[in-house]
Amino acid sequence: MANFFGRLIFWIVLSLFTLVAKAQNGRGNDSAYYIYFPNSITARLYTSQKYSRFNLKAKNAPTLHYLPNTTFNLGIGATYHNFSLNLAYGFGFLNPGKKTNKSRYLDLQTHFYQPKWVTDVYGQLYKGFHLPGSFNEPVKNYYRKDLQLYLFGLSRYYIFNSEKFSYRASFKQNELQKKSAGTLLAGLELYYGIVKADSNLIPKSVNEKYPQKNLTKINYLSIGPGIGYAYTQIMARHFFITGSITGNLAFSFANEHLKYNSSAHFSLNPVTRFRIATGCNTNSWNVSANWVFDNLLFAGEKSNTAYWFNTGNLRVAIAKRFYGGSKLKKLLKPLDKIFKDE
Repeated sequence: MANFFGRLIFWIVLSLFTLVAKAQNGRGNDSAYYIYFPNSITARLYTSQKYSRFNLKAKNAPTLHYLPNTTFNLGIGATYHNFSLNLAYGFGFLNPGKKTNKSRYLDLQTHFYQPKWVTDVYGQLYKGFHLPGSFNEPVKNYYRKDLQLYLFGLSRYYIFNSEKFSYRASFKQNELQKKSAGTLLAGLELYYGIVKADSNLIPKSVNEKYPQKNLTKINYLSIGPGIGYAYTQIMARHFFITGSITGNLAFSFANEHLKYNSSAHFSLNPVTRFRIATGCNTNSWNVSANWVFDNLLFAGEKSNTAYWFNTGNLRVAIAKRFYGGSKLKKLLKPLDKIFKDE
């Protein structure tokens, strides 16, 4: 079954990237509401904090919040049409006190903001989690270097009011929203995840309080349609606040691996995604902060139990738009063909 799910996800991801790369949507935007800057380059200096958290809940027992010890990163990047390249690193001076109990991770969160579509792709591999004492009495400062989390996902939502509403103005810094506008959203989401450890996921000191005691691994798959809404409020011409929410009713499969057996469970569960951005945007400069946050809920076979993933990215950026010279334009010409009218 795992091989089947792996092949399914591979082909869906491949099809999605093909759609993103080849989409020729045309702009058709109302320039009274937002404008774009053809062939401009948006360069940015930014900070970011990515994370992926696993949560375990049971009746009459503390909720366990497993958090990775991720770094606060400083980076540079650029956007041309709908193609972005960002490079960031967690420098030591930005992360004092994180030399011990480090998490090892590769977190690839990619958000494609096309004129008529918004697409999110996730590929996250984490190893090493801790339980902050403030969240999990009586378990304090509990660290598991063997605990691993793998989460892969994608979503694609249609933007109904793409003529007047721009996601890019708030999240890519390469467009300018001039008037307040909102839009309905509709689409589909798919996620596959694994949480596992060398021994019990639940600390030995409180293991007996949980119906899923002796749990060592969970496989998770969900797919389902979703709807949502996004809105940007413009204030004093250049200041903006953007809020976006999507809700997905997912058909979920969870396979709990216990010490001596395993059990599978199917259920319907909500998946929600929030996007929040605020800042100042002009024809040349953008200073903004944005946060993309996902909450993926699913259930196991054990009664009164629930699991959920929290994953997200918090970013603050200073960006400048400019136009390149003849040599740079020639170098970027292949992207003009791929992302025409994008």
